[in-house]
Amino acid sequence: MTTNFAKEYLAANKEQFERVSEYIYNHPETRFEEYSSAEFLALECEKAGFKVERNVGDIETAFVATYGSGSPVIGFLGEFDALSGLGQKPNMTSYEPTENNVGHGCGHNLLGTGAFAAACAAKKHLEENNLPGTVKFFGCPGEEGGSGKTFMVREGVFEGVDAALTWHPSPANSIISLSSLANYQVYFRFKGVSSHAANSPHLGRSALDAVELMNVGVNYLREHVPSDARMHYAVTNTGGISPNVVQADAEVLYLIRSPKVKQVDDIYKRVCKIAEGAALMTETELTIEFDKACSNYIPNRTLENILHENLQKAGIDKPVDEEVTFAKQLWSTLSEGEKEGYLDILKGFGYRGDGSEFEGKYLAETISPYEPTNDILPGSTDVADVSWVVPTAQVTTSTSALGTPLHTWQMTTQGISSYAHKGMLRAAEAMALTGITLLTNKEDLELVQEEFNEFRSKNPYKCPIPDNVKPSKLDK
Repeated sequence: MTTNFAKEYLAANKEQFERVSEYIYNHPETRFEEYSSAEFLALECEKAGFKVERNVGDIETAFVATYGSGSPVIGFLGEFDALSGLGQKPNMTSYEPTENNVGHGCGHNLLGTGAFAAACAAKKHLEENNLPGTVKFFGCPGEEGGSGKTFMVREGVFEGVDAALTWHPSPANSIISLSSLANYQVYFRFKGVSSHAANSPHLGRSALDAVELMNVGVNYLREHVPSDARMHYAVTNTGGISPNVVQADAEVLYLIRSPKVKQVDDIYKRVCKIAEGAALMTETELTIEFDKACSNYIPNRTLENILHENLQKAGIDKPVDEEVTFAKQLWSTLSEGEKEGYLDILKGFGYRGDGSEFEGKYLAETISPYEPTNDILPGSTDVADVSWVVPTAQVTTSTSALGTPLHTWQMTTQGISSYAHKGMLRAAEAMALTGITLLTNKEDLELVQEEFNEFRSKNPYKCPIPDNVKPSKLDK
């Protein structure tokens, strides 16, 4: 294998992959409703010579594209779901929301396409050299608030895969070497009795009071959980808009996070007791509905080293003047806090350094050194559950201006810029080279699996989503 193979293949097919990214960007769909994006991407896989299995894991928008036969089996993980509330016209320097206000504020149009491009390059290498082995591209829906991959893991979709690779858009060029927070997402629904709030308030039993009391109780719990734990909530049903009616129905959705699943479960059980107490205080009925969950991410240091070496081989081109100007204009839209904290965003993606190389710049033009860390990313990903059953590594490449936070209009507006597409293909090249290495170098793959097996021998996996829970679409 020549180092230039993947680069040459991706360059020759650059316009095709940009077209795929643009299609997904222009058809933003929220979790488990990515009908257009999933089908378009599945058809592109078929055009590229993959055999596609749809509706995997009993999820309408999940699919697996396969090429080749036999061992080793290398998987590439792609995402394509968008976010509600983050619709934004592309390549703008001010907030201009789209009509449906759904957009790719986490860059998943790039993520899915970049992983697809990497799978295509690895496939092409097997094909041209008549080599044994299998390349799989996993179309993974519902990462945003849905834990699609966790459901897929539970249903055995990743069985038989020897290693998995994925990436994420960001302002950095580095290996995502941090662990992540496990989480549970759970609905708490209260049922009370309606009544006239002035004439007969004593006959009513307020479900909204129960929600409020529960939230107050959880706020007191915050002092008594691990320091890295997070408890977020959204009141998803206030019981109506009439203040002169005692609200008979109310609902709150909790997202509980902590570094380990066991910690999340312990916190969850305490939150349930608080909810039960709120129901007792208000004489309402409580229903608890488990929505989804994911585990903490398990880095594979051997695989990360290989991926980093290949990221360095892929290299990074100096941005052109127009890209720098656009990035500078977007930098000016950030708050002072966002500007001051730009380095924290990079470190969350595995960047190591003091930021000196970014002085006077608005785009990352260097690749971070790789340094394994025990730090924890203050966020969650369903890639984590894949990492418990398959050796997994993640890379990030710069697709946005320094300081750009995820889940913002600034992230969305950069989603199909020339700079974003350059970063997408850089990630694809690094993953493709790594996939080819694992497909053709038995010793490297054995070392990756040796590390993984050592961890799993001491840490059995249990899917955090109960068997009876099904994927839920976003109630927009």
